[in-house]
Amino acid sequence: MDGDKTEQFDTLFLSIAQHHPQGASQLLDTFVNFLSRKTDFFTGGSEGQWEKLVMSTFRKYEKKSRDEHAAILKQKEDREKAKKAAAEAKMQSENEQKPKIVELTEDEAEALQKELDNKNSRKEEKVPQPVKSEVIDDDEDDAEKGKLKPNSGNGCDLEKYKWTQTLQDVELRVPLNINFRAKQKDLIVSLTKKHLKCGVKGQDPIIDDDFPYEIKLEESTWVIEDGKQLLINLEKVNKMNWWPKLVVSDPDISTKKINPEPSKLSDLDGATRGLVEKMMYDQRQKELGLPTSEDQQKQNVLKKFMEQHPEMDFSKCKFN
Repeated sequence: MDGDKTEQFDTLFLSIAQHHPQGASQLLDTFVNFLSRKTDFFTGGSEGQWEKLVMSTFRKYEKKSRDEHAAILKQKEDREKAKKAAAEAKMQSENEQKPKIVELTEDEAEALQKELDNKNSRKEEKVPQPVKSEVIDDDEDDAEKGKLKPNSGNGCDLEKYKWTQTLQDVELRVPLNINFRAKQKDLIVSLTKKHLKCGVKGQDPIIDDDFPYEIKLEESTWVIEDGKQLLINLEKVNKMNWWPKLVVSDPDISTKKINPEPSKLSDLDGATRGLVEKMMYDQRQKELGLPTSEDQQKQNVLKKFMEQHPEMDFSKCKFN
């Protein structure tokens, strides 16, 4: 089967996968168990034929998966190169436009310093600070009360920083609150799969805590914006769940209030997109008091069974 034909089963497979918390190995074990009990997969051909079939199929999709992954990494690398080239061009342009050094008298130097100090103080006042997100206090679900409402980017605005997220990554913006243009040597940024430490050298860290989930370290990046703000992009390992917080000491946001639209569903891979669309559909059905996709599937199975057994009386049966 080609991709277009097999993708019609994505929702069904994802529904099955949700019942296998141990991951792919547990899911594969269940499927092979089914083949051994309900089909002649192992006994229908000559000895070893099933093994050749399995290996050729797995190698086929391994190559496809690796090629797609390599293409994604290449696109990301090209974007980073373009960013770096743009930053270098901007820096070169700024350097070319710098005025020549002119020696000043003591009075002129003192006046200039006062003017610069006034400008810096005004700039510091204008540095945008994160505004704390609103607390939920009117939700019907008691478990959601006291949590913060997600911001427009499905993340949270906290006192010292702001973060947003899609199913694929997390973007973090940290104002540095300094009166000079920061360079890489002025900052401490330490990233591991489960921990972030960042801040200005010589000061207490702005963040020094564990992530709630692991990140892909090799695909996560950080840059300094305008010398005043730290921009960190974190690539998620698990691309099928929303983060309730950036680090474990942060307050939780309500993931039930998240709006998936900003995540650009068209950019997601087929499996992840299918799962998100199913979640969105089920959420809308629940809000309208209508059956979810799983409820409808059960009803369809029951309907077929009743049609196949007209001799049975279902009038007194109660179905949940």
